[in-house]
Order: sequence, then C-alpha cells, then structure tokens
Amino acid sequence: MTYDEFLRQLGKAGVSIREFAEAVKMNRNSVTNLAKQGEVPSHLAVMATLMGLLADHHIQFLDALARIEIKPKKPRGGAAKGRFGGTRQIDLSLDTDADHH
Repeated sequence: MTYDEFLRQLGKAGVSIREFAEAVKMNRNSVTNLAKQGEVPSHLAVMATLMGLLADHHIQFLDALARIEIKPKKPRGGAAKGRFGGTRQIDLSLDTDADHH
C-alpha cells in the first residue's frame, strides 16, 4: 500500500497518525518516516484498511484496541542507554601497560 493510500484509510477512520501510532504502540516518527519510502509494511496496511472499513460501518475500534495488551516495538539498532551511537560491537579491553608486550 502506498503511504498516500495509508493516510487516506486513516482519514476514513477519523484517526490521526499520532492516534494510530498510540493505538498500535509504535513511535509516531516511525510511522511518519514511512512517507520517505512511499510504501507501508503490509501489517500496517491491513490495520489501516480495517480501521477505515470499521469506521465506514460506524463501529468504534479505538477502545477495543486500547484493551489489547500490545507490547511496544523495540527500537532497532544498537542503542545503549547513556552511549551516543549505541553499542553495535562488544567493548574491547585495551591494556595500556607498556610493560605488557
């Protein structure tokens, strides 16, 4: 699904990107960053389409989603708390003792 169609489906559902992201426990920026790709992953396309369809039939769905225990998606990459740029590799212990050759 194109990002524009995704936005159209959310509009039909009366849901903003922020509300969608909160409902599915995603970072709002992760959703808006999909605009750069022009496409949305199929699982998000399915959700937006179903939201639009439910809204067409005047079925409230946000309350139902709020009752589901959805675990927030973990950020990708090697981020480590307190370390700029994360930690993609293991830390190496460097021996600075000059006598140790």
